[in-house]
Parts: sequence; structure tokens; C-alpha cells
Amino acid sequence: MALANLTSRPEFLLLGLMDGTDIHPLLFLLFLGVYLVNALGNLSMVVLVRSDGALRSPMYYFLGHLSLVDVCFTTVTVPRLLAGLLHPGQAVSFRGCFAQMYFFVALGITESYLLAAMSYDRAAAVCRPLHYAAVMTPGRCMALVGASWAVAHLHSLLHTLLISKLSYPRATPVRHFFCDMTVMLSLATSDTSAAETAIFSEGLAVVLTPLLLVALSYARILVAVLGVRSAGGRRRAFSTCGAHLVAVSLFFGSILSVYFRPSSAYSARYDRLASVVYAVVTPTLNPFIYSLRNKEVKGALKRGLRWRAAPPRGVRAGLDSLASQ
Repeated sequence: MALANLTSRPEFLLLGLMDGTDIHPLLFLLFLGVYLVNALGNLSMVVLVRSDGALRSPMYYFLGHLSLVDVCFTTVTVPRLLAGLLHPGQAVSFRGCFAQMYFFVALGITESYLLAAMSYDRAAAVCRPLHYAAVMTPGRCMALVGASWAVAHLHSLLHTLLISKLSYPRATPVRHFFCDMTVMLSLATSDTSAAETAIFSEGLAVVLTPLLLVALSYARILVAVLGVRSAGGRRRAFSTCGAHLVAVSLFFGSILSVYFRPSSAYSARYDRLASVVYAVVTPTLNPFIYSLRNKEVKGALKRGLRWRAAPPRGVRAGLDSLASQ
């Protein structure tokens, strides 16, 4: 069936974020601004973690990978969203549609497991501070990140192959701004039971595992914080953990509400709004919630800005010698 789909080359028409054929320049400017903020915030974190020697702890190692995933995650969908706001009804090929689906699912699952790894790291730092260095070794951190990428890509490959084997009519209108799994299931003209079974079994396990790890980690942190006698210390901890939990709840809550329900309950309007939350809003907030409020990150930013304003003496001497030649 997949071979037949490839040879007959069914085409999909992405109708975009809004129904109708009207253009939406104000929404275009809004989402363009959000995307630029996303790229600036996340790429700044990637550069800082790679270049500043003070950001070498496991927390920043995970943050660097999360920021890289976030900027790639939004880049998979937002350019199509922007194009659809100015030119509704964008045509996308069969291969292009399922390539987008593959990378979207893979990056989204990678993000969920990185969030779980970060919560585990914070729980180890708060609950076992004397053993933190022995628990979060460089090898273990690399293994957690590598497992996040591996599980996500295997999961995405399975679901992309299952859904691409279904039959679709030619020139199918898609009421979404990207090729999402739930949308493609609702458009299929052949039996979708195998794909739905995989989503509700393997898919549910893959998504719930990091969610449970996050919940257990923050429960341990909460118990440890409640044991702190200083009221100021408890307030600071609750402020930080509360912001983290809001970001995690938005991400996992919107994903669960979209993907883990029968295709008969599909709602195009709700799915598009929920997709904006976990595919655009949460990745944009992450660098500000997890890192830019942090004193070490602020210090690294100041050092980077000072370096650009006044490079080190050796670099300045080299530039002066080049200018005199």
C-alpha cells in the first residue's frame, strides 16, 4: 500500500492555522516574532553552553541539548505555518508530508525524555547533594541523552511507517498547518486499527514514561523542599519548581489531549490550537524558564557581551597587527 501511495503520488493541501482563504498578516507577524525569539533564545543557550567554561555541569549539558531540540522542533512546522498565513492551501507531496511527520514526532519525543532527564538531575542535586557528582557522571549524562534520541527516532519511525501505509485520496485538504499523525489518521480511507493500536499501546508507554519520571522527580524535590526550615529557601525553590512544572504541564498536557483519543473524536480547531501550545509556545518559553532566570547563565551572557565589546588583549593585538599590514 505504501508503494502504491508513492507511485500514485497523492498530494496534500495544508489549509493552515485558520479556515478559509483569507490572508492573516497580523498573525504572520506575531508568529514570525515568536519564532525569532525562539531561535534567538535557544541558539544563545546552545552557544553559551558550548563556549563558556562555567556552564559545564550536567544541568547545562541537558539544557544545551534541549535548546537544540527546541529550535529544530519549531523549524519543522513554523515555516509552513507562516507560509499558510499568507498563502492558504499550500501543496505538499506525500514524501514531504511524512518526512515532516517523522521529524516532528522524533523531536517532540526527544524533548519529553530530555525534560525527564533534567528533572532527574534536579532531584539528584536537591535530594542527594553529597552524592550528586557520583550519580550524574559524564557517562551517565551522555547515556541519558543518547537514549532520548534513540527511543524517539525508533518510535517515530514505527508510527510514520504504519500511517504511511494507509490509503489516501489524491489532493486531500488537510485542516492543519503541518502533517500531524491524528490528522493523517482521520483522512485515511483504509483500515486504521493497526496504527491506532500502536498509538494507544506503544505510543502511550513512550509518552507516559517520561511524564511519570518527571512527576516522581518533582515529588521527591517537593518532599525535600518541605523539609527546609528557611521560609525564604522554600519560596525560592517553589518559585523555580513552579515555573518548571508549568512548562512541563503545558507540553505533556497538550500532547496527551491531542494524540490519545480515538480518531472519531478528532477536532481540527482544537488540534490546531493545542499544537500551537506544544509546538510553538512551550519551546519558546523553555530557554527563559529553565536557564535565562539562572544566575550562572546571566553571568555567562554578561561575559560573552563583554568579550564582544572588548575582546581579550591577545585577540585585540592580533587584530591591530592585521590592520597595520
